Amino acid sequence: MSNGHDTFQASTMAFGLAEGTDEVHPMTLLLDEIDKTLLEPQGGDIRTGIIVDKRPHEILVDIGYKSEGIVSGREIERLSDSFASLSIGDEVPVYVLREDKDGNLLLSISRAQAEKDWERAETLMASQHIFESCVAAYNRGGVIVKIGQVRGFVPASQLSADSQSQGEEQTDESDDRWAQLVGMNLMLKVIDIDRKRNRLILSERLAVREWRRQQKEQLLDRLTEGDVYPGVISSIADFGAFVDLGGADGLIHLSELSWNRVNHPSEVVSVGDNVKVQILSVDQERRRIGLSLRRLQPQPWDVVNETYEVGQVVRGRITKLVNFGAFARLEKDGIEGLIHVSELTDRRITHPKEVVSEGEEYDLRIIRIDTDKRRMGLSLKQALPPSAESEIDWQIAPSDENESDENETEAVSSAAPENEVESVAEQEAEIVS
Repeated sequence: MSNGHDTFQASTMAFGLAEGTDEVHPMTLLLDEIDKTLLEPQGGDIRTGIIVDKRPHEILVDIGYKSEGIVSGREIERLSDSFASLSIGDEVPVYVLREDKDGNLLLSISRAQAEKDWERAETLMASQHIFESCVAAYNRGGVIVKIGQVRGFVPASQLSADSQSQGEEQTDESDDRWAQLVGMNLMLKVIDIDRKRNRLILSERLAVREWRRQQKEQLLDRLTEGDVYPGVISSIADFGAFVDLGGADGLIHLSELSWNRVNHPSEVVSVGDNVKVQILSVDQERRRIGLSLRRLQPQPWDVVNETYEVGQVVRGRITKLVNFGAFARLEKDGIEGLIHVSELTDRRITHPKEVVSEGEEYDLRIIRIDTDKRRMGLSLKQALPPSAESEIDWQIAPSDENESDENETEAVSSAAPENEVESVAEQEAEIVS
């Protein structure tokens, strides 16, 4: 295929540099530009052309050569849905295939797009940038996504924990394990590429890890102690609960989950719960975020008079037995009160264990509330069903500090962990004083 290249080359030399000068003749520049536009296309070239005609089974594309190139046959089939969106005048990239026996230049639009997509994949591999792509299909070993015309594979081992949980309902051997991921957008990174083998391996797990690291960096820079943030409980440990604040996890320590005593975080929260938390601390060096759930809630003792009243019957669980009585935690908000040994039963006993045991639940009557000292007196015997012969079935415990020793120690409790139930020795000292 000759296009007069030698003639233009000779012309260029004729209008070359003037002797003894560095100035290039304007005609030389013009001929160079014309020469470039008429360079003969080579197989494998990617050119940009303009659609000049569109027929049901072929497209004519002007790439600036002596005649238009043709996209036809199987290449039209490869365009599938995108064929209908192409119009005369559209600018499209084309891949030069070859000349047929009639001298027509055969082109491929899909191949050009695929080449550009491979180039993009190679760029993503080199930069390790995160990108998003939709799951197009799946098999037993993982899911298939597309980067344009190029199919990439995400092995099951490279799926994130969230994506893997989507397949938990199916067994590991199930062919449909990853069916629920079809149509979902995944964050991905390219981890292996081999164009000769048509191999493109992607990882969602690494992409999510990198994204969360970036989010945490940004979040740490803008967090301020005392701020309130929404989050989701992401995991639970014996020492507390982790909260996803939108890319970064913070920790609610066990003591910051509730004003009440908590033995395990599962008593207060569950994975997936939406919560609002207060920022307690931000450790830039250790990259840690301390959170509190309880500080956004009123202390039970601050609203005790709105919640309870003397004479009210409440449900409580026995938490501790001491010589002078039994401590019980109220079911509603965890306030602990004291059932003095004299309020357990009408009969004489030497120790509360003769009547109650730790862990048992009872209906109890409130007989005293001391908001200043944060103490509550409870009675088991006065909460029992009233006798038909009895006109008064319960009595308010005296609040005068000079009353008898037996009624002096009606209640003690604090719902806050730092204000836990006072020591047994301290209680006994008060009783005998």
